[in-house]
Amino acid sequence: MSAPLEIPVAILAGGLATRLRPITEKIPKSLVPVAGRPFLAHQLEMLHARGIRHAVLCIGYLGEMIQRDFGGEAFGVKLDYSFDGEKLLGTGGALQRALPLLGGEFFVLYGDSYLPVEYAPVAEYFERSGKLGLMTVYRNEGRYDRSNVVYRDGEIAVYDKKSLLPEMRHIDYGLSLFKSSVFDSYAADQIFDLAEVMGKLVREKQLAGYEVPERFYEMGSPAGLAELESLLKKS
Repeated sequence: MSAPLEIPVAILAGGLATRLRPITEKIPKSLVPVAGRPFLAHQLEMLHARGIRHAVLCIGYLGEMIQRDFGGEAFGVKLDYSFDGEKLLGTGGALQRALPLLGGEFFVLYGDSYLPVEYAPVAEYFERSGKLGLMTVYRNEGRYDRSNVVYRDGEIAVYDKKSLLPEMRHIDYGLSLFKSSVFDSYAADQIFDLAEVMGKLVREKQLAGYEVPERFYEMGSPAGLAELESLLKKS
């Protein structure tokens, strides 16, 4: 069990989860059963073991079901909720809306990611970097998904999910850290993607990179869900 961390985590759990239909026609992705429990239960238990004590769930599609099932605290993690409202705001817009609940700096995690990595060293590295954002990367070599990062000397040199280059050996691992001031230039209720924010930080040389040795798991696709199910049943 890691020592408690002051930094909260924002969990982006507002998407429509179309790849998991028909399961997600009636429940949001966070409540999809994995190894006998809703996925969010596994995620929060793992976060608590890594020192996280406060999570803000950025929710949209069927999000009120998550709030009903998990309430204000679960697995020793205090839970707050930030709703997208009438329209889905995108991953960046959802974070912008949640800023009043998140404070000066925060981790960001996707609602379908299971990342068995230590969070404290990532936070310490971010502090030392003096930069506005941090992306964790994994040397993927095209194995688990398409590699989308050129990582050099502790920095993200290139990040692009659309134009894939042969020198991309790493992939965005799915855990990032930001100073809230990064979102100051975006309007309230503006629809934008987190990838756009990261791209801007790369151009400004303000995105630190932290390489993690453990692979990532996800349950956003049927294949990923089956793989994670077998991992969690074993543990």
